[in-house]
Amino acid sequence: MEDKYYPKVVEAKWQKRWEDSRAFKVTEDPAKTKYYVLEMFPYPSGRIHMGHVRNYSIGDVVARFKTMRGYNVLHPMGWDSFGMPAENAAIKHGIHPHTWTLENIDYLRGQLKKMGLSYDWDREVATCLPEYYRWNQWFFIKMFEKGLAYKKKSFVNWCESCGTVLANEQVEDSKCWRCDNEVGQKELSQWFYRITAYAEELLGKLDEMPGWPERVLTMQRNWIGKSVGCEIDFAVKDVDGVDKITVFTTRADTLFGATFMSIAPEHPLVEKLIAGRPEEEEVRAFVEKVQKEDKIERTAETGEKEGVFTGAYAVNPVTGTEIPIWAANFVLAEYGTGCVMAVPAHDQRDFEFARKYGMPIKVVINPADAKLDPASMDAAYVEPGVMTASGSFDGTPSLEGKVKVAEHLESQGIGKKTINYRLRDWGVSRQRYWGTPIPIVYCDKCGPVPVAVENLPVKLPTDIKFTGQGASPLTTSAEFLAAKCPNCGGEAVRETDTMDTFMDSSWYFLRYCGWDETGPFRKDNAAYWMSVDQYIGGIEHAVLHLLYSRFFTKVIRDLGLTTADEPFTNLLTQGMVIKDGAKMSKSKGNVVDPDELINQYGADTARLFSLFASPPERDLEWSEQGVDGSFRFLSRVYRLVRDNIDTLTTVTAKANGEPSRPVKDIRRATHKTIKKVTDDIDGSFHFNTAIASVMELVNALYQYPLDKADKASVAAFKESVESVVLLMGPFAPHVCAELWEALGKSTPLEKTPWPAYDPELILADEVVIVVQVNGKLRDKITVAVDETEENIKAAALALENVAKFTGGREPKKVIYVPGKLVNIVA
Repeated sequence: MEDKYYPKVVEAKWQKRWEDSRAFKVTEDPAKTKYYVLEMFPYPSGRIHMGHVRNYSIGDVVARFKTMRGYNVLHPMGWDSFGMPAENAAIKHGIHPHTWTLENIDYLRGQLKKMGLSYDWDREVATCLPEYYRWNQWFFIKMFEKGLAYKKKSFVNWCESCGTVLANEQVEDSKCWRCDNEVGQKELSQWFYRITAYAEELLGKLDEMPGWPERVLTMQRNWIGKSVGCEIDFAVKDVDGVDKITVFTTRADTLFGATFMSIAPEHPLVEKLIAGRPEEEEVRAFVEKVQKEDKIERTAETGEKEGVFTGAYAVNPVTGTEIPIWAANFVLAEYGTGCVMAVPAHDQRDFEFARKYGMPIKVVINPADAKLDPASMDAAYVEPGVMTASGSFDGTPSLEGKVKVAEHLESQGIGKKTINYRLRDWGVSRQRYWGTPIPIVYCDKCGPVPVAVENLPVKLPTDIKFTGQGASPLTTSAEFLAAKCPNCGGEAVRETDTMDTFMDSSWYFLRYCGWDETGPFRKDNAAYWMSVDQYIGGIEHAVLHLLYSRFFTKVIRDLGLTTADEPFTNLLTQGMVIKDGAKMSKSKGNVVDPDELINQYGADTARLFSLFASPPERDLEWSEQGVDGSFRFLSRVYRLVRDNIDTLTTVTAKANGEPSRPVKDIRRATHKTIKKVTDDIDGSFHFNTAIASVMELVNALYQYPLDKADKASVAAFKESVESVVLLMGPFAPHVCAELWEALGKSTPLEKTPWPAYDPELILADEVVIVVQVNGKLRDKITVAVDETEENIKAAALALENVAKFTGGREPKKVIYVPGKLVNIVA
């Protein structure tokens, strides 16, 4: 055993041994309880960062811990390798996305292996390879056949200068990230997945997911956005081709107070409403302006409310009043019907809009004990109340009125009760190159036709030039475009859109279960492993990735390939790594390179610091002192074993009667620590307090008066040191594997059972009693836990310090609080 702890030597040795022995390869074993732990797989962008180190260290602790606890653990890794970053890198560095991606995967794989992560690399996947994306295409075809994949027109970000579609991330302050020219909206025909068909199940199942953070559940509920309300038809005055506009509202009780209508600027009806009117030019300019704005910002509650009158009027169906139709920036075409009845007295956005543009405000709901005056209102009244100025509904409680007005509208044939969702269908078309080709051909005779399954995959050509200029190179590749119609055999043209890369990550966890050439994954393997027991990743994926994964799991279930209803039983969203008060980023110049950290201190130190410095769900503040402290602690554990290696590996001492107090104390400390670490890892993931408790035990071992001539003393010391090594194994696997071997153990550390604690040993056999005189602390005594009250009082009275403060006189009273204190009233 080396005299000093050399992380590079130790880590290289054990990484090679683990790889050569395929130490973490796992197979399905019905005789063992499975445990599937998974961290969100990375985009191979070139280098890992400290966020990766933290994320993967968390998962690795769980995987190693569960393995030592006897579970059959699946812990895989792969690469989310399609997408825009590869295209951006190709443009910047003049390298093909395919080459750039595969080179990065090779480099990243090496980095992750240097961290000592216990992955089963036999199950590695890369989503940019045909053997994976072939099944993206297969799922698309199956969904197309079931009506879950369809095509419709939709607006996209369009840069006229570059002649290309831009992702939201590529639009910066309404300008193209590449050429800095204005970005507009363009209507294109796009492919969609009908996620709304599963909206109710996606929402309802959230109530059955106790293993997810409430914050994430709330975000998904809000994103799905179920609203129970009413659709109402408003007749339209004097507009060719438009007889009515239908709105959705959850407040039918306020219908009598609708004084104008708001319509989304990009709504197709706008052109018909303004045709031939004086307002036509002004409205078009407004629409063009709004289409350049970020939809989230323009619809935010705090955003500026802007609009323009279209010149057209609708008719309130219950009052007969003509109300103006305004194009308003806070209305989105894709939510509800894209048209909103505006009731400024009882909706804050409408109130602000009406005040700004001088439109009437009509009160139709009063508080139960007051009457509102529109002229003096400084905000909309949105609470329940009593209907007023509402015809035959006057005096009706507003909550009751919602139902009664809806029933009235249904009876008149001008409305109906309905449920609306904020959730929109998932647009999966991307007019970019580096993604899964959509398996559709267009035939003049047959229309859009899916590629025959036996001809999958439709391969993405990797031998074409990619410059990033203009449209996707797929649109100009004659070889790619040319196809035959699967229906009639005639000439056809391939779809040139590729799939949203969220498609790749929506089912990869099933692929890890195992696969062959006959399907996307082995059904029997998935039946064993699914659902994922513990999923780990950033809060930024709370909605899209996690929601799409839930949707896809349900689609795959309905295809008969899995019985899982939900993909992830438990979810941990880890915090960010921050430095100097901000998230690490190159632009801020506060990035710490994990390679440099590992080269200087070793992977075990990097892992330990990322786990000890903060609970996993909270942000971690970078600290050079914290890193150095983690290294010093591991060195201290190493020295503890090295300095006592002969004693620890050769027990020759003989028993020496009853175990001494130090022996009892160190055994109690050992078993309390085992319990603490076990409880802190198992479920609660309090890794920082688990590590702290081991540090305390190591401190106790350095203070332990080891009697090498006493067998009990040596045995207790050995038990405690071995426990330290085992308990630290999931956190710092390399050095602990080295120490375990040095202790003469033939079974590898990662295959050794987790230590068990003895409940009896945790219980103290002695207790410290505080002794007070007239309520003030004067001394302490140590007594057996089962000592009698009479003897404890006598021992307290016999103390020299007690006699000093009682003057040797008989006390008035002696009060004993069992197990805690004796108070002597002098």
